[in-house]
Amino acid sequence: MRIQCRLLPMHYEFWQGDLQLNQQVYRKLISSRSTGLAPSLLRMMLRPASWIYAGVISLRNLLYSRGKLHAHTAEAVVISIGNITTGGTGKTPLVIWLCGLLRKKELACAILTRGYKLKKNKLSDEPAILTTSCPEAKVIVNPDRVVGAAEAVGKFAAKVLVMDDGFQHRRLKRDLDIVTIDAMCPFGYDRLLPGGLLREPVTALKRAHAAVITRCDLVDESQLGAIEKRLSTINPEMIIARAIHTPVCAKTLGPREMPLQELADKKVFAFCGIGNPDSFLRTIKNLGANLLGYRIYNDHHDYTNQCLTDICEEARYLGVDFILTTQKDWTKTALPVPAKDIPLAYLVIQLKFVAGEQELTSLIENALAGRMT
Repeated sequence: MRIQCRLLPMHYEFWQGDLQLNQQVYRKLISSRSTGLAPSLLRMMLRPASWIYAGVISLRNLLYSRGKLHAHTAEAVVISIGNITTGGTGKTPLVIWLCGLLRKKELACAILTRGYKLKKNKLSDEPAILTTSCPEAKVIVNPDRVVGAAEAVGKFAAKVLVMDDGFQHRRLKRDLDIVTIDAMCPFGYDRLLPGGLLREPVTALKRAHAAVITRCDLVDESQLGAIEKRLSTINPEMIIARAIHTPVCAKTLGPREMPLQELADKKVFAFCGIGNPDSFLRTIKNLGANLLGYRIYNDHHDYTNQCLTDICEEARYLGVDFILTTQKDWTKTALPVPAKDIPLAYLVIQLKFVAGEQELTSLIENALAGRMT
């Protein structure tokens, strides 16, 4: 079942698939941007579920803290990259940056990832990106990180394990916990799932050694200062770094690298299925492109031929020069492109630190040398 409200240049799908609530509508609801009686009642109905979720999470963390639940030790250094909110906070670019650092140090590393909606003999979007972007690292896809760690060490002799999205996975001990904080929505509306986006209470950040505030260029300095102040209040010992997701180029089929200058003043149609689509759309606008329309799908959306047909039809109707997507979505759209007259490309994004990189690097080096306290 799919209910659509189509108002060019914006396209909204209120429901996707089998009564799956659209991600954007859900965010609007829990952020209180949806007003009126019905949204208010829905938010009230979500509160008890959040309280139950909070109780379960708090009990689980307490059991780990008191040693009632056992955490396993790997025969390698374990560095976790995670977050405290759902959605895209920039973990994958940080994992890629970290693997690049380990490559320079000539350390054999493996990436532990649980994958998402794995299909037989096919990597899901994020593991596929990691495999392409970190050819020197072995990507181990296994929801059980303890088993994955044993495989990485025993089969591939990995010396460093990078645990992707591992902050809540406490069954595997880690030497270093780094969390990503999205500057555009840093604390998940201060409510736990499903009433907000928090996976854990913000006090869980006391376990973290460092925080990387991502997308710093998309908010103002006063907001960044407020985020840093709150992080320091929660965990005064935490190292705080700032980073941006900077576009490098666009890639088309072939692949051909297209300089970003080619997008300036061009008419563009965009689509994506990521955790923070607003950041992608703002990046396109900041490049000087004329964004005429877009389609937003739920995170990890499974694209079909019909999806691409709809995208191309709308792009052709608007008379655009390019169809742009993210690398994550590109890995999932390996289908014949219906509109061969309109180039399809994805933006290549890299993580760039604007503050705190040296402090974070030193922290990582201490963990590698076993000097963490």
